[in-house]
Amino acid sequence: MDLGIKGRIALISGADSGMGKETARLLLAEGVRVALTDKPGGDLEQSRADLASLGEVIAVEADVTKLDDVRKLFAEVTAKLGAPDIYVNSAGVTGATGDFLEVDDAGWQETIEINLMGAVRMCREAIPAMRAKGWGRIVLLSSEDAVQPYVDELAYCASKAGILNLAKGLSKAYGCDNVLVNSVSPAFIATPMTDAMMEKRAKENGTSVDEAIESFLAEERPGMTLKRRGRAEEVAAAIVFLCSEQASFINGAGLRVDSGSVMTMAV
Repeated sequence: MDLGIKGRIALISGADSGMGKETARLLLAEGVRVALTDKPGGDLEQSRADLASLGEVIAVEADVTKLDDVRKLFAEVTAKLGAPDIYVNSAGVTGATGDFLEVDDAGWQETIEINLMGAVRMCREAIPAMRAKGWGRIVLLSSEDAVQPYVDELAYCASKAGILNLAKGLSKAYGCDNVLVNSVSPAFIATPMTDAMMEKRAKENGTSVDEAIESFLAEERPGMTLKRRGRAEEVAAAIVFLCSEQASFINGAGLRVDSGSVMTMAV
């Protein structure tokens, strides 16, 4: 299928690994020119090098919690590639976890600053150029946790619920300009973030990582009918479709890539 986006310009946050990196890989395969961004001190340059043979790709470090960083990021991307037609928000952290009564304001604020306000800042910079062009695609990564919260990670759950609301609101505000905004909600995908979760679980339970994954699926995610972690490329495929010309009548949708994990219907 020709996705109709060859020559478009995409910016992907949270792109130094996992779903962001795999999204970049698939967009490059479609002939999209891609800018990767992630926080300083990570593997962003290595990711760029890994993808360089697939097409035109640049890497620009930025901290999405800092408005100056975000503005400098868009200025550099625009100077090198042009203003993005596509923005994929994959930047996020698990953030503060534990008993609700023991998570302080700082834990909540840090989680929300990255997961929700980071998306707000990035979208605020991306949308004007898309409106001017009369064409844009924004995909914000939420989570199954947004509609099915887990009591030991409520800051994360609340931030991801905000992402669903933000995506829907932006779709209503700017769909008339052909700037289409959708969200994708993965569940338990094999990424560095869930690797760390499973390594911690294995250590706490005195088991192997594989055993930790198996017990987690059985005890914490019984609705995942495929009984395995998802793959980053499975999420990326959904994201890239929503970025395409083939998705030109999809706006304000929330696509679940969760192996049936969500036990209640999202509203």
